[in-house]
Amino acid sequence: MSLYLLDTNICIYYLKGMFQLDRVIHKIGIENCFISEVTVAELKYGVENSKTPEVMRPLVNALIPKFTIIPIYDALDIYAKEKSRLRKIGLIIDDFDILIGATAIHHGMIVVTNNTNHLNRLENLKIEDWTK
Repeated sequence: MSLYLLDTNICIYYLKGMFQLDRVIHKIGIENCFISEVTVAELKYGVENSKTPEVMRPLVNALIPKFTIIPIYDALDIYAKEKSRLRKIGLIIDDFDILIGATAIHHGMIVVTNNTNHLNRLENLKIEDWTK
């Protein structure tokens, strides 16, 4: 069975009940779906930056423990190499995207995202878009 690292946008769509992601995750098995520490940070920022943090905070705080959180430390060498490579060819993307992708590469996971235009720039990254 494949292992999946859910990008932040997928977690947001899941919270909103979009794209039948609850069914997809149930079918694949929640134990095969993970999130990065970066995604946790982005979700928490999204709560604090929202118009209704008091409404969003409990939803996000309930979502986070559903998934095993993957630390980024072991992927930092891949992050540095990919960021350098992308900068040299003029295709730089957001640091958080590189960190999430590098984490997936390091752990042999598939990133689930609809941000394929940026993440497909990373070498050796497997991507699936569950929103299509």
